[in-house]
Amino acid sequence: MTQLYELGAVDAARLVRSGELSAVELMEALLARCDALDDTLKVWVTLDGEAALASARQRDAELAAEGVRGALHGVPVGIKDIYFTRGVLTTSGSKIFADFVPNYDATTVALLRQAGAIIMGKTVTTEFACGDPSPTVSPWNTAHTPGGSSSGSAVGAAVGMFPASLGSQTGGSIVRPASYNGVVGLKPTFGRVSRYGVYPVAESLDTMGPITRSVADAALMLNALAGHDIADPDSSERPTQDYLQAAQSHIKPPRLGIVPQFFMEQCDDETRANTLDAADKLRDAGANIEEVTLNTDFDAALAAQRTLMDVEGAQVHENNFATRADDYSTNVRELVKRGLATSGLEYLKAKHFRREFARAVHAGMRGYDALLMPTTPTPAPPSRETTGDPKFQATWTLGGFPEITLPSGLSEGGMPMGVQLVATHFAEARLLATAAWCEQALDVNLTSMDKAG
Repeated sequence: MTQLYELGAVDAARLVRSGELSAVELMEALLARCDALDDTLKVWVTLDGEAALASARQRDAELAAEGVRGALHGVPVGIKDIYFTRGVLTTSGSKIFADFVPNYDATTVALLRQAGAIIMGKTVTTEFACGDPSPTVSPWNTAHTPGGSSSGSAVGAAVGMFPASLGSQTGGSIVRPASYNGVVGLKPTFGRVSRYGVYPVAESLDTMGPITRSVADAALMLNALAGHDIADPDSSERPTQDYLQAAQSHIKPPRLGIVPQFFMEQCDDETRANTLDAADKLRDAGANIEEVTLNTDFDAALAAQRTLMDVEGAQVHENNFATRADDYSTNVRELVKRGLATSGLEYLKAKHFRREFARAVHAGMRGYDALLMPTTPTPAPPSRETTGDPKFQATWTLGGFPEITLPSGLSEGGMPMGVQLVATHFAEARLLATAAWCEQALDVNLTSMDKAG
């Protein structure tokens, strides 16, 4: 029998909408789950159970009196603690903002509320969504990293504290922790989802997206989040699509390009074998899979991504760093120092390379529904002193490409493994349709409900 905390966003929304389940019943089950697990897993920065229940009662009353507010009516969501939430503490994982309470919602948070979602609270992030580990614990093995920077959002989704959450990615901070915890993480195209009201890491890289337990749930979240926002100067005016319909459509087997360069060369043997096994399963199910070589330098792409992140991050923190450098943790402090020491010429070269990289990848993607590769070089490392290696996402983040990770098995050590799919700019509908097909063909469910109790 399915427990209420195991419900995904699509199923929870359907049951609440039909009256088979009340928002209060669902919230009570999730809060009980949080009470049982959070002392160990440390997912939450701020969780106000009474406020969450009050919002659930309000959604039930709205449903009875006025009907459904939106597609996420009554669905609880966790919000990474760099998203501004009106009247709710937003620390960005930092001493500097330990008492900061915004007076407005990030556009994404406002859109979730408009769709009827219930904001449960704020999930743990690494400091300023950068590289220093957070206190969040992996539910699979407490000695291993849960990933970052969206650590609380990924772990909470994996163990059933909420059916969906918001993460953010500047290097690999949605897709990597999702993979490490055995769930689905979607990084949309840069500019597809508004950044307004989210504390920045690097303005030309930051991308907002959901972490869920299924492709359909990620698509439902993207339906609520995607669209032009005049408050974000990089927000795209390109029309959105019905991403849930795309994910639930029955498409013909996809054509996938598997990328041996860089990704298959720089992962460990177990990850390589897992990826090739996943490719064989997809091929057996009907997918057309071919090796594809992209005419670009992925190591140079990593260097360019790091340069942009360093320089733009230094600009964000310049004033606070001048007066409160000691309040920054090691990795953020080093990022700011590197950024301040980087020349304008180096920065412009990185921006130029970014354009060339995106063009080369687009050319190599022609004719494919998506590219396929391992999500991470290894399963989650056996250390709490790292958030893992983001290099298999940072290249795609540099180019602004949409990507999604799917669970693909367990390592010999019992840790989740994943494969990722990457598509062309603003091809989220095709990416999600392809991912849903692959999800069904792989038939791997790694959520750690049993391990977490």
